[in-house]
Formats: sequence, C-alpha cells, structure tokens
Amino acid sequence: MLNALLMIVSALLIILTLLQGGKSDGMSGAFTGNGGLNLFANTKERGSEKVISDLTLVLGVAFFALVILIRIV
Repeated sequence: MLNALLMIVSALLIILTLLQGGKSDGMSGAFTGNGGLNLFANTKERGSEKVISDLTLVLGVAFFALVILIRIV
C-alpha cells in the first residue's frame, strides 16, 4: 500500500518539476556562472506558477516522509 502511494507521489513530483518554468540562462549559464543563480533570491511567483511551486514543495515533503515511513515499517 505504501509502496504504491510512494510511486504515485514520485510520478506527480516528476511531472510537477518538469512543468516548472526555467529561471536561468540555460546550460551555458550554469557552466559559466552568468545570470547570477541565487537560490535564496526572493521570487514573485503568481497564479499557476505559485500553485505548481507549492504543490511541488508539498509532494517533496510527502515523498520524504513516505520514504522514512516505509524504511521504519
């Protein structure tokens, strides 16, 4: 039962992560350091972008909790 739930949460987490828009300059910016990738920047997400971001956070926490719960049980 928990394994099936973990697989569903994993699939939804992957889909939501892929739906999020990119906020960097692409691969060249990742290697050269251009664009100032700041993980702690205050971003103003609105509408569906905020909903997707919040759902990704919730599913990430649920994934972490399920993995620990499956390991304990």
